[in-house]
Amino acid sequence: MRVVGIVKLGQFVFLLSTEETMATERPNRVWNRKHILGLEELSAEEITQILDQAAEFKQQAKEGVLKLNSLRGKVVANLFFEPSTRTRTSFGLAAKRLSADTVDFSPSGSSLSKGETFIDTAKNIEAMGVDQVVVRHATPGAPHLLSKHLQASVLNAGDGTHEHPTQALLDIFTIREQKGTLEGLTVTLVGDILHSRVARSNIWGLKKLGARVIVCGPSTLIPRDITQLGVEISYDLDAVLPETDCVNLLRVQFERQRSAFFPSIREYAHLFGLNTERASRGKEGMVVLAPGPINRGVELSTEVADGPHSVVLDQVTNGLLVRMSCLYLLNQYQDRQAERGDS
Repeated sequence: MRVVGIVKLGQFVFLLSTEETMATERPNRVWNRKHILGLEELSAEEITQILDQAAEFKQQAKEGVLKLNSLRGKVVANLFFEPSTRTRTSFGLAAKRLSADTVDFSPSGSSLSKGETFIDTAKNIEAMGVDQVVVRHATPGAPHLLSKHLQASVLNAGDGTHEHPTQALLDIFTIREQKGTLEGLTVTLVGDILHSRVARSNIWGLKKLGARVIVCGPSTLIPRDITQLGVEISYDLDAVLPETDCVNLLRVQFERQRSAFFPSIREYAHLFGLNTERASRGKEGMVVLAPGPINRGVELSTEVADGPHSVVLDQVTNGLLVRMSCLYLLNQYQDRQAERGDS
């Protein structure tokens, strides 16, 4: 990106650039999607474009450029119909880093309690001049439904047990940052695969970028047809750790479970939790990831979570950059459509 000006205001540094400059430098990197609803529908090239843009933002941050003007005058609405701390905060900060105005919505105390529908609520918020809608909902497919009813771009922040694209993107970005490439790596996803939207999005993204994916956990928490996505199944973590380059320890989704899928938390931790002794059996240089919030003593021990192979906090940092990238690219699409006079 060619900088056409830098302005310092207090603690912030504003990078001034033009969309035309960026388009000139990367003529073949045009974003052509109005929405980001899942990694299943994205190509390897599109996933890479998101990652590369995030890497560019990270480099700018290292150079002291903490705030950009890319979304100045635009409004991003965060519609979270499920509890969230990290994702909601991350999206809010990402929008602010791009100079967008933000609107935060939560269902408690809203018109939903008065009988208003999900779609009508979103339409009313959009009517206030919203350009992008970030939505999290307990129902799989909710963001896809919204995308059919709104003029604004829709970005999926997690829909039920279906997908969580930005979490997978930040996981993949972190792996690429640590290992240089995804091609040829063995990535093991451990835990509650059955209820995990993070697992599904990771599988789509990792496979498209050339990784070998193993899913590991209790047989009751691994769908029998998961192999149709091109993954391997193991019920023995100790057996696969020696060949694993990156292990992603997924949180047990207690809030989504309707029955007991394993005898006890203690037994789960004994068989599938990553502690120091078990981690020592892993492949040399094995990277440890864990989407938050983590349950210390269940998915992984405190020693592993805070240890030298853990990139848990790097994931949080990279999540901000990945979400900035998604918002930026969707805005790029919208600006191009506006120039053409299209909706």
